[in-house]
Amino acid sequence: MKIQTPVYYGDYLQLPKILNAQEPESTKYGKPAHDETLFIIIHQTYELWFKLILHELDSVRELMQKPFIPSTELSVINSRLERVTTIQQILVDQIQVMETMTSVDFMEFRDFLVPASGFQSLQFRLIEATLGIKPEHRMEIEKQFFTSRLKAEDRKTLEETEQKVSILELLESWLSRMPFSDFGGYDFWGEYSIAVDQMLESDREIISTHPNLSEKLKQMELKNLDMTQETFSTLLDANKFDQWKAEGKVRLSQKAMLSAVFIFLYRDYPALQMPFRILNSLAEIDEKFTTWRFRHSIMVQRILGTKIGTGGSSGHEYLKSTTERNRAFLDLFNLSTFLIPKNITPDLPEYIKDQLDIVYDSFQP
Repeated sequence: MKIQTPVYYGDYLQLPKILNAQEPESTKYGKPAHDETLFIIIHQTYELWFKLILHELDSVRELMQKPFIPSTELSVINSRLERVTTIQQILVDQIQVMETMTSVDFMEFRDFLVPASGFQSLQFRLIEATLGIKPEHRMEIEKQFFTSRLKAEDRKTLEETEQKVSILELLESWLSRMPFSDFGGYDFWGEYSIAVDQMLESDREIISTHPNLSEKLKQMELKNLDMTQETFSTLLDANKFDQWKAEGKVRLSQKAMLSAVFIFLYRDYPALQMPFRILNSLAEIDEKFTTWRFRHSIMVQRILGTKIGTGGSSGHEYLKSTTERNRAFLDLFNLSTFLIPKNITPDLPEYIKDQLDIVYDSFQP
């Protein structure tokens, strides 16, 4: 039996490398700036967390590429996605530490950093690509900024990742395989459509007879209701939905979207609880990155004002513009559009309930 070599804490963590990896540029010019060490450590910490996020997302992508995903692996997928969201909260919280540095403190070493910037964070771009944000989803100016500022080998790595199947694409495939459009004779979506009409007709009656609404407001509300009805109609019409997708209004296919709606409506059934949690976790990843981008943009405005960023962008304005645009799972947020109250949700036939349920109790007459 091979004797295990003793492990020393500092050696295992390679602390000499990590703790000596801070080399302030200001010191090289004989003008050491105290807060540059903070700036370096914050960004090094971000990159370490990005590495772990990629580690988790790559494992999720590997599991989701299987033609059939066992329920036990659904739990593993969700656990790793939840780990990512927990890490993301740390990313957001770290901004508070950065904000202890004032604008004047930053100006002491800012000019030494040009043209380095967050544009050159390869790992963050890999995270975005892995989730499902590809070149065609970015603003043209954004593509120009960060691709022109990446080293050739980093651009190649990013392009290779962008060519791989994304988690969004795997999600679409997984949802499309679910048998929620064909229930062996039970027309669920027909029943759903009847329930939607019932809900909208009730809303129409409430608006039309509301004593506190002026005629102008009633017409406005009724017009909005017509738009809502058309939205439901588009969800259930394959041709209309395909047009939506062609216009970039949705990224998931109609079949995938219908499956997601069904999961949200009947998420309390045991067979759907884990799929619901996965969809919820993916939406939360989108939300946390949106929050992080927004907090980052506000921090930049606080420290830089309207100055140009070190990478040559418009600084705060550029970061703010990416906050809403760079979202892989916006379709999951918009699912709420198609949910209806529980009291009018179609009651499923017993044989379908049996497929979705798990019975633990043994019946004793």
